Amino acid sequence: MREKLKNEFTAIVFLAVLLIIIISAVPSNPLRIVLGLPFILFFPGYTLVAALFPKKTDLGNVERVALSFGLSIAIVPLLGLILNYAWTIDLYPILISVSVFIVLASIAAWYRRQKSPPEERLSIRFNLNRSQWTEMRGWDRTLSVILAISVLVAIGTIAYVIITPKIGEKYTEFYILGLEGKAEGYPTELTLGEEGRLILGIVNREHEDNLTYRVDILVKAQENGRVGPLSLDHDERWEQEVSFTPWEAGDNQKIEFTLYKEGDEEPYNSLHIWVDVQDLT
Repeated sequence: MREKLKNEFTAIVFLAVLLIIIISAVPSNPLRIVLGLPFILFFPGYTLVAALFPKKTDLGNVERVALSFGLSIAIVPLLGLILNYAWTIDLYPILISVSVFIVLASIAAWYRRQKSPPEERLSIRFNLNRSQWTEMRGWDRTLSVILAISVLVAIGTIAYVIITPKIGEKYTEFYILGLEGKAEGYPTELTLGEEGRLILGIVNREHEDNLTYRVDILVKAQENGRVGPLSLDHDERWEQEVSFTPWEAGDNQKIEFTLYKEGDEEPYNSLHIWVDVQDLT
């Protein structure tokens, strides 16, 4: 029995949309990995190759598949680089940008395929003819069985990794930003009594919920303020504007932000900036 798939792009776009829906509805669903692998590693390259080479005689099947994987590995980082300057590198911006690329490339591929003569259009065929198995030579049967076993082992390995995911590195992100939300624009010059302000951020990557943090703000090793205690779940981000006020004039005063985790007497992390304070009186 032979089945012919004339337009695989509908299925590709459907799977891309389905992935976005699954991630939005149930972020930890194992299906996000099953659909996410071809979404990142195959679909972008395949649709682009199909747009560039719409005829079945343009490329062989092996070359087409190899190019699809190779171009996907090149396209996705390039989209990430563009996002870094145009938007932000995060889960949903990446999903949206890759999906838009897949949709546009699919439209271009379908259009170019329709412009080709019918006998030259690429089509995916599924051949389920049982008689071919009986007609195979012994060596061909052996290779087919080995290939089938390899595919099953690969699927089983992926399923095992999905069911028993490995916990990544445990850490807490701790950062300071300027008031514009960038790693620049920190206060460097103040007058005596003037308040210095910046943005302080904490992200819990410890794979634990309800972790409690506090931040001590020190000016020249003396406490000038405190943030917290505040509780964060895993992957939860806290970001807020904080302030400090130096109480004496002097150059190169060290403004230190020291992060503590609940129950720890030693600081978990520490950040600092240097500020010149002038007395205008």
